[in-house]
Amino acid sequence: MIKKTTLLATSALMGALVATTATAETVAFLMPDQASTRYEEHDWPGFQAAMGDLCPDCELIYQNGNADVALQQQQFNSVIAQGASVVVLDPVDSSAAAALVQIAHSQGVKVIAYDRPIPDTPADFYVSFDNEGIGYAIAQSLVEHLQAEGVPEGAGVLQINGSPTDAAAGLIRDGIDRALDASPYVTLSEFDTPDWAPPKAQEWAAGQITRFGDEIRGIVAANDGTGGGAIAALKAAGVDPLPPVTGNDATIAALQLIIAGDQYNTISKPSEIVAAAAAEVAVQLINGETPEATTSLYNTPSQLFVPAVVTQENIKELIFDAGIQSAEEVCTVEYAAACAALGIE
Repeated sequence: MIKKTTLLATSALMGALVATTATAETVAFLMPDQASTRYEEHDWPGFQAAMGDLCPDCELIYQNGNADVALQQQQFNSVIAQGASVVVLDPVDSSAAAALVQIAHSQGVKVIAYDRPIPDTPADFYVSFDNEGIGYAIAQSLVEHLQAEGVPEGAGVLQINGSPTDAAAGLIRDGIDRALDASPYVTLSEFDTPDWAPPKAQEWAAGQITRFGDEIRGIVAANDGTGGGAIAALKAAGVDPLPPVTGNDATIAALQLIIAGDQYNTISKPSEIVAAAAAEVAVQLINGETPEATTSLYNTPSQLFVPAVVTQENIKELIFDAGIQSAEEVCTVEYAAACAALGIE
């Protein structure tokens, strides 16, 4: 168990939080996998920082399930045994998480669903970006780009979805479907990527490149990892020029690909925003207060944040001018010239 020391958060995030007092309590923060770097680099540090402001005496426990349902269940049982009164849970498997919510509630423990919803059993609160909105935004952005480039109606695109055990991936898929179904383009094939694993997305994309060749005029990938896998497959097959490929999460690798012109878009959704909101909800639940919801999803009071689409045209403004990433981190030697061409310094 980690004894929390006070950390400083950005004024932009912390200004939105309501300072409050709470008795010393234990709060657990359980994340789903290590395939994405966001949890260790953004979500957990953001949650730590916000809790340091709101409840500096609270004990914090962090665990990552590493895409293993059984491991996450063990972690969940362990943090309850250690006295956690609130568990912030980003589930490996959204369906299996229903049983975890039931276990927690039977012992008076509150559960905040984080990023991925838990459809079958309502948690006490759900905090996330609007996942269906993310899917729609990245796909619609691609559709508009294809139209602007004069790609004819009836041209084909591939669709790479996220993990079939992740309810948030299902929402992203629904948003993608909504945009593509209303578009003049045809979905050649689609794939649900087990565990969001980029190598599995790459392997599938390689097979589709062999199957469809230059019929592929665009690829809608549900996150940066799967998008990066698709781009790797395209490059390995010698495809030139690359068709536009979408993403989501604004990872450093994806930002570099966008700057280089290899990836078309991503979604800027600073995880610290959702992590800070989860911390505020956790402290309100500790104090016996009712967190204010802006909507409801799966019968769970929810707060959903609106993301922004990032392309080469606005990457400087949305990512670098906004201070989300620095040129020093992203514009390594390989990308320095491309960064300079976009005015990123």
